[in-house]
Amino acid sequence: MTPPLAEPAIDTHVILREGDKILFSQRGGPYGHGRWHMPSGKLDQGETLSVGAARELWEETGITVDPEHLRLVQVVHHKQSQTVERIGFFFEATQWSGEPVNREPEKCLRLQWFSVHELPDDIIEYPGAGLLAYLNDADGPLTEHGWP
Repeated sequence: MTPPLAEPAIDTHVILREGDKILFSQRGGPYGHGRWHMPSGKLDQGETLSVGAARELWEETGITVDPEHLRLVQVVHHKQSQTVERIGFFFEATQWSGEPVNREPEKCLRLQWFSVHELPDDIIEYPGAGLLAYLNDADGPLTEHGWP
């Protein structure tokens, strides 16, 4: 019998840098409540990864980025549970405009800049794996997280 095909959720994450600082969002929803991650979200049907990442960044922070100014820096294949897998595409915004504002207060407690030298202790593990691979200039573009 052939095993079922994987049906991972597709996520986009945007690393927004200002010098040595990165913008983080503190989760307000049930998953990871009170913990930190970068602006992120699920890809909508019919949109490209870069367009989805730019859309999510705008929806969450009001920051505008042209999809052409999103550089793919890491991919994370994350095993969330026995039945849920996710593939996260991590982009660095190379040019952007606007001032970050919390546009989703029902999902986000606050936005805050953190130095790459003093990251918050309570980053959600899955986005943290992609961020650390990017910051540590990992040997390859793929991180597998949560797998036995």
